[in-house]
Amino acid sequence: MTRHRSLPPTDQADGLRRMFAAAGAVVVPVVANPHVEHHGAVLARLASVFAEQGLNTLVVDAADTAPEPGELAFIDLGACVEPLAPQLAYLAARGLPMQFVDTHGSCASFIARMMNVVSDVDVVVLHAEARVLTRMLGERELRPVLLASGASESLTHAYAALKMLVQRLNLMSFDLVMPTTRGRGPSPARIAQRVADCADRFLGAALHDSAAIDPDMSFGASSAPDLLRLAAAQLNVATTTTHVAGPSWVSTRSASAASPSHLSA
Repeated sequence: MTRHRSLPPTDQADGLRRMFAAAGAVVVPVVANPHVEHHGAVLARLASVFAEQGLNTLVVDAADTAPEPGELAFIDLGACVEPLAPQLAYLAARGLPMQFVDTHGSCASFIARMMNVVSDVDVVVLHAEARVLTRMLGERELRPVLLASGASESLTHAYAALKMLVQRLNLMSFDLVMPTTRGRGPSPARIAQRVADCADRFLGAALHDSAAIDPDMSFGASSAPDLLRLAAAQLNVATTTTHVAGPSWVSTRSASAASPSHLSA
């Protein structure tokens, strides 16, 4: 990935980059859900939030719905990375993680390979089915991001994916992103409450953050406070074990106003 010097990083972004330099890129695992309408646009908008903060962001799309990787993927993976916007790039990686599976069934080396191929990446948004993520994430301290909508198939799929992550990786907290409803079906707050209640009651898992995403929002447009808070908290996951202060580009007031405890019908 090439840095875009025409858009100099802000002081906060520069500080974030130094903070994560020693540990490598932050991995944000997004659990694929084919029953979410406009899920590709929702994924792109989520990734763009990191790029808009001056962080070089790579979307690795390894979901079943992703395009097939380019012909050079098995020879020169870096050549298949496509720039989408300033500091935002995309890699079609359907099926690629399984090419790195070891004798124990782990694909964790695929993430390490990505770090080597794109040396200046700050955030890797890793989009894949839960069964594939369980092979890649290993013992990383991460909080998966579920995709869901008001459709019953979507909610069932999200719950099943979370159950697999809980059982195989013991990941007991999660985030949730949903497309905006525009007055159709249950509100994002209602969807989040349903998912949170089900996860707590049957899995003992906890919803950390939720955000509604407008799939029509263009790159560079102002993000809603709930989405900014969720993105900042995802960056903070990687730093909590090393006692490093989290990102400060979301105000305390915004975070409090959209916390899960304030979700209502």
